[in-house]
Parts: sequence; C-alpha cells; structure tokens
Amino acid sequence: MKRWIGWLVVVLVVGLIGLSVVRALQARKAQQQLAATPVKAQTVVELAPTDVVRVQQRELAEGLPISGTLRAMNSAVVKARVAGELQGLTLREGDTVRAGQVVARVDPSEYQARVRQAQQQADSAKAQIDIAQRQFDNNKALVDQGFISRTALDASVANLSAAQATHNAALAAVDVARKALDDTVLRAPIAGTVSQRLTQPGERVGIDAKVIEIVDLNRLELEAALSPADALSVKVGQMAQLDVEGARDRPGAAGASVAARVVRINPSAQAGSRSVLVYLALDAATSAGLRQGLFAQGTLGTERSTALAVPVSAVRTDKPEPYVQVVQDQKIVHKPVQTGARGSSDGETWVAVTGLAEGATAVRASAGALREGTAVRFTQAALAAPTPATAASARSAP
Repeated sequence: MKRWIGWLVVVLVVGLIGLSVVRALQARKAQQQLAATPVKAQTVVELAPTDVVRVQQRELAEGLPISGTLRAMNSAVVKARVAGELQGLTLREGDTVRAGQVVARVDPSEYQARVRQAQQQADSAKAQIDIAQRQFDNNKALVDQGFISRTALDASVANLSAAQATHNAALAAVDVARKALDDTVLRAPIAGTVSQRLTQPGERVGIDAKVIEIVDLNRLELEAALSPADALSVKVGQMAQLDVEGARDRPGAAGASVAARVVRINPSAQAGSRSVLVYLALDAATSAGLRQGLFAQGTLGTERSTALAVPVSAVRTDKPEPYVQVVQDQKIVHKPVQTGARGSSDGETWVAVTGLAEGATAVRASAGALREGTAVRFTQAALAAPTPATAASARSAP
C-alpha cells in the first residue's frame, strides 16, 4: 500500500514538472512571435486645402433657415381641345416658343366636314324661312281681302317663327363647328421654354390630353414650408439669400448667393403638416441661368451679426455634446463647443461657436470622422492657406 502511494506521488511530481516545461516553452514561443511581428506604421491622414478652415470672425446674416424647390412663376400646359390625330408637333424640350405660336395641330379633316355640314343645314333652314315668309305674305293679302280667316294667317305666322328659330339653331351649329375647327390648332399661351413633350406626332389624342408644358424662366420663385411659429415672423417684402445647387458654376455668375424677396404668404396651413407656404421671388439679376426644379436653401431675414464661426457641417454631434475636429500639433483634437446663431456667409451656412480659439484649424465634415489623436499632415498648399471651399478630399497614407 505504501509503495503504491509512493509511485502515485512520483507520477504527480513528474506531471507537474512536464506541465511547467510546456507552459514555459509556449510563453517563449509567443514572445518570439511577438518580437518577429513588424510594428505597423501609424496611419497618417493627409488633408487637402479644401479639408480645413480657419476659425475666424465672420459677418453672419441671421434669420430663418428655408429650403425648397425653384419653380417658374408662369407656366402652362398646352392641351388638346378636340380629339383626333396629332400633327405638326416638332418642338422638343429646351425649344423656345412665342406667345401665340402654333405648336401642333389636330387632324382637321373631320372638323372641316362638320363645318360644311352645319353650313348646309343653315342654308336649308334659310330656304325654309323664305318659303314661310312667302306663305305668310300671301295669307296676309288674302286675309286683308277677306278670302280666308284670321286662323290661317296665325298658322302662317307660327310656321315663319319656327323656320326662323330653326335657322338660328343652324347658325349656332355652324359657330360650334367652326370653333371646333379653330381648336384643332394648338397655340402657346405664353412665351417661354418647352420643359416637357408629353405626346408624340401621329398619336390619337383625346380632349384635354397634355401635349407640351411651357415654363417662363425669366421669373422664378421658391416655395418654402415654414412652421406656424416661424411663419408669424415673416412679412411680405422681407429679403433672403439663397444657395442654389449649381449656382457657383453658372457662366458669368456674380456669386453663389441668389437674392430673393417674399412676395406671397399662403393664408391657410397645409393639412397634416400644418406648415405654412411662403413664396419668394428670385431676383432676375442674380438668378440668370437657373432652372426650374433646382433645390435651394438659405436664410430669410435681414439681421447681421459678427461672431467666431465655423461651417455648420463641421460641428459633429456623434458624442453627448457637440464638438469640432481641430488640428493641434499635427494631431486631431476633439474640441467641445457651444453653438449659437446660424447665418449665411459666402454662400455657405455658418454657426457661431464658443470653445475654439480664433485662428485654430478646424476640419470640415468632408474629411470624415477622425479619431482623436490621429496624426495628420498637410499638403504644402493647405499648410500655407486653407480655403473655405465646400468640396473636399481626404486619403490615407502610410
């Protein structure tokens, strides 16, 4: 029994020694692998001139933020007034038209025949009047001579009146037929540009079928929806500055900002949303080259203030409190900020902030979300003079 216990102790001791040796070898191997693994180079984000902006004092035009779609104040849809085969439609999208210009025709053959038919019926009715008139004259002479009774004369009067009524109805039918024939010619009600061609030549169209749509781009307006509370502070005549997509690239454009003025306020709120529609007419001098359907946003109001500001898109909100990504000592630092009034400047929306030093280098939203402590480097142009343009690019470099 004692011998068996002794052997058991020996086996346990040998097992523990072997386990310790295995663990030591595994730890040594792990250290060797760790030492052999090359240290990855720290990722450095390269910032272009358009990725950063200097924090500085700016004059902001404060007011209500508005947005909406541009539309032509004057537009018209040319519709077919009679049914038939469409002919002579050569206009396409982008073609200009004059007021009263013929844009298409409906096949007039049937309507020309209707005019001839109505005219012949009118001529026949006129002949019946002549017959009734002669009968009346004869009967009147006979009555005066005492050869027939007054009753026969009354019948002649009734026949003459009926013939005249029939003739008048036939003349009205001629007018209706001629009106239908005139309606086969489709004319532009306003001068402008064709925005849609809704029917093709040779198609048979019905009454009120849409043929083309015409818009007058000389007068554009913005339809903006405001909350009931904001709408109370809006007055006809107030000015706004709008940033319209594509406005920067217009040939000969004086700037990205487009002036607009409140011209109408809808007296009724929209069902469901309870929003109030406000209509702003764009200034013709600054809206040249713009098109219907473009999206526009801006600020409605005339108050101006000066404050330390950054682009509103540079303020990030993916943390409990808003912050701005700032380049400090070639690294990204997240600076908590408090935001203030918003306004437009240089065709861009800015927001007043506290918590940043004037002259600090803020990173625009176009560079993306960068972790705090991320190393950055500038291109030579960006280091010399960051610009406030809106386009941006950021790429990783080893």
